[in-house]
Amino acid sequence: MIENGLFFSLDGPLDALPTELQVRAANLQGFTDYTRNLGGDPREILEVHGLDPRAIVDPDYYIQCQDIVDVFEHCSAMFNDPLFGLQLARQQDADVYGCVTALCRAAPTVRAGITSFIDYLPVSHSPESMLYLLEGSETAELRWDVRPDFGMADQANYQAAVLNLKLLRMIGGSRFVPNYVNLTVDARDKDLPEIEATAMCPVHVRAANNAIAFPLHLLDQPVPTANRTLFRLVSGYLDRVRAASRVSLAQRVEDYVRGALPSGTCSIERCAKKLGTSVRTLQSRLAECGVRFSDILERQRMELAKTYLQEGELTLDEVALRLGYSEQTSFGRAFKRWLGVTPQRFRAVQAVSIQTN
Repeated sequence: MIENGLFFSLDGPLDALPTELQVRAANLQGFTDYTRNLGGDPREILEVHGLDPRAIVDPDYYIQCQDIVDVFEHCSAMFNDPLFGLQLARQQDADVYGCVTALCRAAPTVRAGITSFIDYLPVSHSPESMLYLLEGSETAELRWDVRPDFGMADQANYQAAVLNLKLLRMIGGSRFVPNYVNLTVDARDKDLPEIEATAMCPVHVRAANNAIAFPLHLLDQPVPTANRTLFRLVSGYLDRVRAASRVSLAQRVEDYVRGALPSGTCSIERCAKKLGTSVRTLQSRLAECGVRFSDILERQRMELAKTYLQEGELTLDEVALRLGYSEQTSFGRAFKRWLGVTPQRFRAVQAVSIQTN
């Protein structure tokens, strides 16, 4: 791994990350279709709980964990479905967890996959994720906690159990067969057969902790989809993200801009929505930090421009487009203002430097 190469030259995350009490909106994958099929109005349900139905289409939009918990419990009561969270999760897949799932899929062994899941889920999906691996003499348990201050969270717990099982089966392959599942949920006895049919193993409800148990020897089994290069790259990136501790508002805006520029969706309105605030509040809080959104946008454009030109894979038109400029001439003028040279000259100097070294 080339630690000082371009891949690791990033100043921070490729996008803004969830902070305390937040989770990626990916947890609501399939929610709209599922609740509509049950006869409900998903837009109304979300709006009642303060969620923007348009925003959650983006899986990397951030919402409050409490809102997820409340929406699921509301739907359970509304549709008279005590297993709403379980039923929704059956229609989802482990990719709800985002890039962590890709990392686990690329891990060399089941142990490495589970360890990565535990270590990095709080970094990229939700800081409220609390998971542990306990190893006994013959059995291992993947355990997870739910914050008690969230109140009744049975439906969110059902979802977590099903998604965690799907992730374990994904990395364990056909060899992965759980011994049992423990859940702290207060399930009705008549719902237990359906819960066990979904888990495909015995399930103990009203347990002291949440856990998925499986034979200890599975930890050292290889992952069928292992990819050494991808595993090292993604884990290296997430290590950098975790070490950066980018929690200030200005840093989170920088991360948003860096991720949104190449897709052509960068705007202060979208940034405010993603960070769960209004444009006016975002502007005011940035002003308190002594910066403006336009300042951050300009600085990130400059840094990305240098990276793109150093890599040498994009034409100048393509670089301009990725940075949000409608034409190359506008980009050229901005670049010369930043660094005192044209993009063509900068690229030529970098090419000579690489050849010399």
